[in-house]
Amino acid sequence: MQKNNPLKIQIILGSTRQNRFGDKPAKWITELASKNGEIKVELLDLRDYPLPFFNEKTSVAYLGGKYSAMGGAEWAKKVAEADAYILVTPEYNHGPSAVLKNSLDYAYAEWNKKPVAFVAYGSAGGARAVEQLRLSAVEFQMAPIRNAVHIFNPWELVDDKGDLKPGVLDAYNDRAKAMLEELIWWGKALKAARA
Repeated sequence: MQKNNPLKIQIILGSTRQNRFGDKPAKWITELASKNGEIKVELLDLRDYPLPFFNEKTSVAYLGGKYSAMGGAEWAKKVAEADAYILVTPEYNHGPSAVLKNSLDYAYAEWNKKPVAFVAYGSAGGARAVEQLRLSAVEFQMAPIRNAVHIFNPWELVDDKGDLKPGVLDAYNDRAKAMLEELIWWGKALKAARA
C-alpha cells in the first residue's frame, strides 16, 4: 500500500455507558495500530454519533440513502470512508451492546466487502459478543477475521479511580499485533478487489 493511499481503519467504540471500560481498550488499540505506517487509524466513539433505535420503514439496503432518522445518513457516510474496521465491544448478557448493534444496522453497502476485527471485554473476554457480531458481519457482507483480542475481567484491570493499572494490557500486545496483521492483509486484498 502506498503512503499516499494508506489503508483506512476505523476503530468503533461500542459502549456509551457512564464509567465505561471500553474507552481504555479503544485508546490502547488505536495507539498500537497508529504505530503502523501502512495504515491511517481513526477512532469513532458512538457517543459522538447518537442514533435513535433503528426504526426505518425498510432495511438500509433499500433506502437509497434516504433516512428518516437524524444522523443516519451522516453515520453511513462516515463509515463508508474506511477500508476496514475494529469493533471494540463489551459483552452484555452474552451479547454485544445494543448501541453497537444499532450503529451497524444504520449502514449496509458501506460495510460490504470490508474486513472487520474485534477487541472485546467481559467475564468471558467478550467472546459471546464477538460470536454474535461475526454473524451480523456476514449478513452485512463483511469479512470477519479469525484473530481477535479478548480482555478478561476488565474490572480487575482498573484502580479505585477507574484508571487502568500500569501495564495491564501489555499481555494482549502480541494478540493485538497478530489481529492487526491479519486485518491489514484482508484490508489490502479487499480494497484491491473493490477497485
